[in-house]
Amino acid sequence: MPIGLIALALGGFGIGLTEFGIVGLLPEVADDFDVSESVAGYLVSGYALSVAIGALGLTAAIARFDRKKVLVGLMTLFIVGNLLSAVAPTYSLLMVGRVVAALCHGAFFSVGAVVASDMVAENKKGSAIALMFGGLTAANVLGVPLGTFLGQQLGWRSTFWAITILGFVTLAGIQALVPQSTASAPTDLRTELAVFRRGQVWVSITLSILAFGGVIGGYTYIAFTLTEVSGFSDSAVPWLLVLFGVGTFVGNFFGGKAADKSLNNTLIGAMAGLAVVMALFALTAENKIATIVALLLMGAIGLAAAPGLQARAMKYASDAPTMASGANIAAFNVGNALGAWIGGLTLAAGYGFVSPLWVGAALALAGLGVAVAGSLGGGTSVARAASPGVARRAENVEAGVQ
Repeated sequence: MPIGLIALALGGFGIGLTEFGIVGLLPEVADDFDVSESVAGYLVSGYALSVAIGALGLTAAIARFDRKKVLVGLMTLFIVGNLLSAVAPTYSLLMVGRVVAALCHGAFFSVGAVVASDMVAENKKGSAIALMFGGLTAANVLGVPLGTFLGQQLGWRSTFWAITILGFVTLAGIQALVPQSTASAPTDLRTELAVFRRGQVWVSITLSILAFGGVIGGYTYIAFTLTEVSGFSDSAVPWLLVLFGVGTFVGNFFGGKAADKSLNNTLIGAMAGLAVVMALFALTAENKIATIVALLLMGAIGLAAAPGLQARAMKYASDAPTMASGANIAAFNVGNALGAWIGGLTLAAGYGFVSPLWVGAALALAGLGVAVAGSLGGGTSVARAASPGVARRAENVEAGVQ
């Protein structure tokens, strides 16, 4: 694999730590600012919605610019947002910092996914995207637990200071390792926006919303579930999050390999498995051993779908990959926000700390239905909506990812 993918993975690591690093620290943040658990959870859902806005708005604005320069600018925005979060004296300013950092998230992954896929052959795109997302999963394996531990020992602000420093390291890595331009052909905004007239693109977007909503529906409030239901101590939470992170790393790696071989089957299997795991987790959350197993499986099965979801979006929009990629990243984070929001509603309604797990199971089950329906309609080719030259490229992409 090209060395430039390492820089993209490093960026994914920092962004993943920003997004999920606060999950294990929500109890401390809630206590510090004297807000409820559900209000603290808005720091996750608010971030996710801002990612969705940035993924669409910024991606549309930067579609015609050199992708390396775009990545540098986005990482600078990332640094500013995390610095503001580190010094925020109030909950509102912390939310502002989260929003600023989040604006770069979606555009970074959407542009990065195109850069990663352009670096490799057609039949390696799923693996290349998986490597880029490997930084995100590595953040769950190492960054989130260590960030939680650091925040518990030195205060939650110390985690944001560490992320800010990591942002500078990532910026240097992008400058040194990412090629100046990897675009195979120029695109314009009208061409990019045209992808939204295709039904299979909307199937991909819907599936991504439900898939990530299922995972994050349970994960956002996992610290409360682990301590209040499973009976683990606060100090055990960072190490338990390692299990989820290990699962995401394994699932992302093998999910990318599986997507290269059979995209539809991979997505259908992942959604069915996620629905089952989330339901079993909810039923057995009081058992510590079952909880440990469920955490590992939730990460593995949930993130196994990520490379395939991104590859699917780009499959049906190979003539406008940047916008399709950005739309799918937005969909990931609309799902994150949806899962966290509905989970927060169930908590506020008094349904208990396992209720977000049931939310995740329901969203995953809905995603299974969409995945099956999308596979049955997979014969609708992007070629019908594109010029002859683009059609031939689209058919090549379809052959590579099926």
